[in-house]
Amino acid sequence: MTTYTQLDAWIDAHFDEEVRFLQELIRVPTDTPPGNNAPHAERTAELLLAMGIEAEKHPVPAAEVQAAGLQSITNLIVRRRYGAGGTAIALNAHGDVVPPGEGWTHDPYGGEIEDGKIYGRASAVSKCDFATFTFAMRALEAVCKPNQGSVELLITYDEEFGGEVGPAWLLKHDLTKPDLMIAAGFSYQVVTAHNGCLQLEVTVHGQMAHAAIPESGVDALQAAVRILNALYAQNTLYKSISSKVPGINHPYLNVGLISGGTNTNVVPGTVSFKLDRRMIPEENAVEVENNLRQLIAETAATFPGIKVDVKRMLLAHAMRPLPGNQPLVDAIQRHGTIIFGEEIPTMGTPLYTDVRLFAQRGIPGVVYGAGPRTVLESHAKRADERLELEDLRGATKVIARCLCDLLC
Repeated sequence: MTTYTQLDAWIDAHFDEEVRFLQELIRVPTDTPPGNNAPHAERTAELLLAMGIEAEKHPVPAAEVQAAGLQSITNLIVRRRYGAGGTAIALNAHGDVVPPGEGWTHDPYGGEIEDGKIYGRASAVSKCDFATFTFAMRALEAVCKPNQGSVELLITYDEEFGGEVGPAWLLKHDLTKPDLMIAAGFSYQVVTAHNGCLQLEVTVHGQMAHAAIPESGVDALQAAVRILNALYAQNTLYKSISSKVPGINHPYLNVGLISGGTNTNVVPGTVSFKLDRRMIPEENAVEVENNLRQLIAETAATFPGIKVDVKRMLLAHAMRPLPGNQPLVDAIQRHGTIIFGEEIPTMGTPLYTDVRLFAQRGIPGVVYGAGPRTVLESHAKRADERLELEDLRGATKVIARCLCDLLC
């Protein structure tokens, strides 16, 4: 047997254990909001310790967590140092997820298995890669016994809100300094670039009034509708802007939440809405934000008596490939083609990921892990999120082989 087939065999022999580990991870909710994620970190640390793997616990101070709009976060680091010299590789997956919402036919926290798929919130994004990375590391140590370099498992809990108290917090405090990194992704492509994301909260202030005498007030809802129409018109124009990165099309804007008004018989005095602007890698984030703020201000100025506040909620920069990521790309493509029986292309994704936080510090990284070809197939952020167990098995083998190439 070759080293690679020995790695594959070890993973096959321990795959039932890997699936049970993922089931246990799914069964502890990490809905964000509200973002009470420290209990999941405690449970994850317990499960790792049962395998003989000790995880450092790094609780983020409550004031910082609350300032980020969350309730509790403890990030975990598993450090495995194999010897002097060599490459330090970080494997990062996030445990925070959006709430399950409605329409599920399976328990969102059950980890139920049916027809070769595991169901549950975060089964595909990205508690699955807690399992992928952990068991790839275990296979590496059992079979290859590396004597140089290191692996760090970074188990974090702030991807949905931007990563500032997740990976960014670990980097800020010099708790991790890898040479290369892999973040949770899907099995059939290696992602080397992704969109940026700007989120703004827009609050439109008018003047409340009795609905019987509406002229005595200033209707904030009417003004908000005018602003929204201007934004949606801009959204149509974005379709004419194309990215040169495969997998990424054009910029777009979404308004995902609207609130306001007091009662049916009251002219609305205040209306707020939250927008999400996805930026292709070729765009300048500062220009995008300035242009949106200008458009909102100019549109509001056409409605007498209206004032508008614009608050930035999130700015996640786009990721562009760093040249140093080529060893990861080559290894994943080579072994992914063997394991999955098809070419593993490099491409971009319209999502934003935690890899950008490492790239901003000059640390090359890619996005790769267990999952289908598209987000839509995974049902991520929808009802009945699921993962093909064979994709979990295959991705674990690919990562283990890659670690062997880079560390042995």
